[in-house]
Amino acid sequence: MYILPPMTKRLIDIDDSTLRDAQAKLGTGTIKDTVNEALRIAADQRRHAISNALDVLASAELTDRDLAWR
Repeated sequence: MYILPPMTKRLIDIDDSTLRDAQAKLGTGTIKDTVNEALRIAADQRRHAISNALDVLASAELTDRDLAWR
């Protein structure tokens, strides 16, 4: 049984200035923590946006389309 979520080691180029800015904003101390936190934030924002879009769709008053196909 795995306790930690699966992770893949990746080799990427990161802009040093942007990394320092992100570390300051996120309060992280390592590259790994900074990248993982930024990815978590982006994923959370995407999930939130999708949830909001589905809520809008669910509450939309749609017209009856039965006659549109005749």
